[in-house]
Parts: sequence; C-alpha cells; structure tokens
Amino acid sequence: PLMRRSSLHLLCHVSSSYWCPFSSVCPPDQPVDGCLGPLTVVLDHTSGFEGLLFVDDDLLGVIGHSNFSSIRATTCVYRGKWAYEVLISSQGLMQIGWCTLNCRFNQEEGVGDTPDSYAYDGNRVRKWNVTTTNYGKSWAAGDIVSCLIDLDEGTITFCLNGQSLGTAFSNIKMGPGIAYFPAISLSFKESVAFNFGSRPLRYPVEGYLPLQNPPTADLLRAHKLLGYIKTVLSTTLDTQEKVLEKDSACWSLHGEPTTLVTLAHIFNYFAPLMCKVYLVEDVLMNFLLGILEGGGSVDEHPLIQQLLDLFWLLMEDYEVNECLKQLMMSLLRAYRFSPIIPDLGFQIHYLRLTTAILRHEKSRKYLLSNVLYPFIVVFFYIKTPLRVKEAGLEELIPTTWWPTRFDKEGKESKDESAEERLRRRAYERGCQRLKKRIEVVEELQVQILKLMLNNKDKGTGEASRYIFLNKFRKFLQENASNRGHPTALCPPEYMVCFLHRLITAVRSYWDEGKMRNPGCVSSDEAYVPPQLFYNGKVDYFDLQRLGGLLSHLKKTLKGLKQHSPTFRNYISSRQVAKCPLTQQYTEIEASLKCSRFPMKCTCFCPSYIQ
Repeated sequence: PLMRRSSLHLLCHVSSSYWCPFSSVCPPDQPVDGCLGPLTVVLDHTSGFEGLLFVDDDLLGVIGHSNFSSIRATTCVYRGKWAYEVLISSQGLMQIGWCTLNCRFNQEEGVGDTPDSYAYDGNRVRKWNVTTTNYGKSWAAGDIVSCLIDLDEGTITFCLNGQSLGTAFSNIKMGPGIAYFPAISLSFKESVAFNFGSRPLRYPVEGYLPLQNPPTADLLRAHKLLGYIKTVLSTTLDTQEKVLEKDSACWSLHGEPTTLVTLAHIFNYFAPLMCKVYLVEDVLMNFLLGILEGGGSVDEHPLIQQLLDLFWLLMEDYEVNECLKQLMMSLLRAYRFSPIIPDLGFQIHYLRLTTAILRHEKSRKYLLSNVLYPFIVVFFYIKTPLRVKEAGLEELIPTTWWPTRFDKEGKESKDESAEERLRRRAYERGCQRLKKRIEVVEELQVQILKLMLNNKDKGTGEASRYIFLNKFRKFLQENASNRGHPTALCPPEYMVCFLHRLITAVRSYWDEGKMRNPGCVSSDEAYVPPQLFYNGKVDYFDLQRLGGLLSHLKKTLKGLKQHSPTFRNYISSRQVAKCPLTQQYTEIEASLKCSRFPMKCTCFCPSYIQ
C-alpha cells in the first residue's frame, strides 16, 4: 500500500487506543540517598568556578583560558560510593578530583591545593592534598580517568582507562556538613569532558554509582521495543530487499500491509526515546554494533539500512535528526577514547558502523550538512600509544633495532653481524604486522571519505560531494586564516591524518578516471595548487620569485650560457624596462619573464611591468 507520512501517524494514534506494550508504566527514577543537587548533573558555570573558562553548550566540556582555572559540578555527595569519568582531550597540566564547598581556589591554587580537596595529576604523575607525592601513571589525550569516592570508608581512588591506580587518599574528612563535589583545575588551553552519568560510564566500577541516575525505566522500554522491531523485520521481510521504495510523494513497503501497521505502532513509543543520548548510546549504538559483530562486509548486513529507512519514515524529522546526531557523536567519542590494543579492534568496530550509517543516502546528507564538521577529523586520527606495555606493542614488536655501522659518508653500512641481522629481521617483521593492522583502519577511513565524495546521489537534493566540499572549504578557511579561537582549531596531528586519507581517496577517484580515459594525466603526475581548496582561485602574484635576477643568472650559469641556444636567445632579449612608479629603467626578474605573467620590478617598489 502507498501511504503518506501523515497517514502513518494517524494510524499510530488510532492503534494506540487498542494495545500498549507498557500498560503498566514503570515508576519514574527517584533520587538516591547520599546525593544532593539537581537530577541532571552538569558543571556549575554560574558560581562554582574560578578563573576564565570556556564551557560547552551541554555544560559538560570545559577548556581552560587562564593561568589555572577551576570549576566544580552542581551536585555533591555525602554518603555512599560514587563515581564519575573525565575524558582527557589534552594531556597537559590538570588536577582532577573532589572538593568541598568551603574550598576557595585562585589562579595559583586549585583542586588538591587546599585542605578539603583531593586531586590526581596525570601530567606530573602525582596526587595532591596540600602536599604532593608520586601516584598513578601518566595520562594522554584520549584517556579516561575514573574518579571514585567511598564515603563509607573515607577513601578516594582513581582509575585510568578502567585500571585502578590504587587508593590515593584514606581517612578523608567526613561528618555533618561535609559533602564533596566533582571538581577540576586546568591550565591554559587544556580541555576535558565530564560524564556524570548522562551517558553510560565507559568503565563502571562495581559498587559505585554515577552521580546522575541512569534512566532505568526508559532503558527497559527501549530494549523491549527495539527487540519488537527486530522481530518484525526478521520474520516478515526479505533481508535481501529494501524495506522501502520511495519517490518524492509517497512511500511503499514490501510485504504484508499489517507489517507497516505493527511497525508504525511500535515507533509511536520508540521514537521519543531515541532523542535521549543515554538511550541512543546504550541501546541503539550497541544494538547496531551487535549486528556487525559477525564480521564480513558492511554490505552483508542490510538490517542497518532497513532500520534507517524506517527511522525516516516513521519518526518525526526532529526525532530522527536528534537520534542521528547523538548516534554519530557517541561513535566519535567511542572511537576517540577507545583503548589502544594490538589489532586496533575497537577502532575498526566503530569505523565499520560509521561506514554502514553513511551508506544510507538520506542519513549521510543530513549528517554532512548538520553534524559532522568539524568533528569528522576525529575519525581519521589513529591514537599513538603512550604506554607501550598496555598497547601490546612488546608482543607485536618484540625487539628493537637501529643501524650501528656507518661508512665514511655517514650512510648505513651493509656489513652486519649475524646477531644484528636477526634483530633487524625480527624488527622489520613486527613493523610489517603493525603496518598491516593500521592499513585496515586506513582503508575504512578512506571508504568513509569516498561515501562523502559521492557525486551520483543527486536524486534527493544536492550531491554528497557538493555538501562535503562546501563544508570542507569553510573548515579550511577557519583553520588557515586563524580567525577561529586557538582552542577551537583542529590539532595538527588530526589535520595531517585527515588530509592524508582525503588525498588517498582523491587519488583513487583520479586513477579510476584515467582508466576510462587513458590519455589523462595520472594522479602521481598531477599537481593541484592547495589554494583551490579554500579560495577557489590561484593568485599568481603570490608566487615566490624563481631563479633570481638576470645578472645573478648570468654569473651562476656561465656554462649553460655557452652551451644552451635557448638560454643565449633568452638573455639577448630586452632585459630592462621602465618602472611606472619611479620612471627609472631597471632589470626585470628573469624567472618571471613570460607573456602570461606581469613582470615585477626589481627596484623594490610594488609595481608590475606588463
């Protein structure tokens, strides 16, 4: 049957009066004893800070913008066991931990520098409570710090990427009127993001509760409803065909008409839940990742495409937009803060799901237009391991090697002992294993870019390539001109990885075109001025002087003058011209003497001679 979108919502409304999967509604989530403050925990940007900071719109991310800035959360705890997580975006000077309301910070003293505050500093690998001692491990950008407080035993513990660093403080101050707030002090340009429980904790610790209650009732609903959707799709639809065929005015569903009625009714309850970040990350993202766990090509899992078709059909535009936004941002966070393991399995898992989502045309265009920039560069950076043992590199590359013999010219000598030869070969084999694993990640990253460079999806508006290039040009302008705030500019290491994958994708398309047109220049021989990417033109007046003055060329190229007829003819031509500004005759720059370009005067004036 053919139905318009409005008819589907009318159908949902009518059918809901006959059957509801949650006729006995779960009780709402209640505040837990031992915690004081708003149910939604954020950073206190009105009164709980010292110094100058930039706080994100969601009030969970913060960037330091003064010598040593401090800020605390809106909620405190006075009894029980509690935890929150900090996502480290930069590895500089920061002190993360807990403080009481009586703590007074300034530009020199922060969390851990006052009697009733306790902090961990992974930059200097120390713990702070007025005095300081060695503690823990060094952190790096992309790590997650878990901050645990046990107000029954009076202890504070920190974890790094899920591994406990041991008890940092014991016998902390407790009693009537004493409550502890999550707090941080950070230096200029350092940045972090907090997770008090608005999203699932990445490394939950048994016995410790997040400061913000998880939406338990909504979690139960979402899991059940998603199970119903999967059951309907798997029992009534052919997995090898598309769920929907659509044109500009109507939608058509393959299969029995009752399938659409059932799905429309389920989505009437499911859609509002998918606007909540906790449910998107804990329910939807994990469900989609589970579909891909079996391995194989992304094309072999059509269920993801079917679900996205249904999202656009059965959800309001604002609902599907918010759902896709939260889903993509959750994938970005998961990719960026994944631990490094030898096979890069976590990174590959998240990139595969990103590829599957971007294969859906309508979803891809919405994400390109509204979500991905400037965050997309995160997907193209491969985090370098700071701790070799934890990353498993000792198993992958069991030995090190470097050249120890050099000849008189400083080049590596080919003479080596049998022991050196064995070490070199073992090292090279390990490097090749690591290279192959990185190539898998890079190939997925290039696939993502190829999807966004698609120029054949113009049926529903602008092609993806047009949207991508417009966003990319603006992105380059903001970073190249330094108009953006320094803390908001793309880090160089991210930009280099992104541009490398982009060049690889462009080369691939270029070589495909050469195969169709053998007379074209290959990608290895082509040169495209970088200015074309951000201002659309080449300004030849900005070219640096090539070669030098004619007098200098005569002096340095005497041999060429005697043997080259071209050079003799060139220097015998007119070598001076009248400057329009000084009215003096002067030499022109030989390197630019060409009918296509104006000649720059050499008398140090800003004039050009045609």
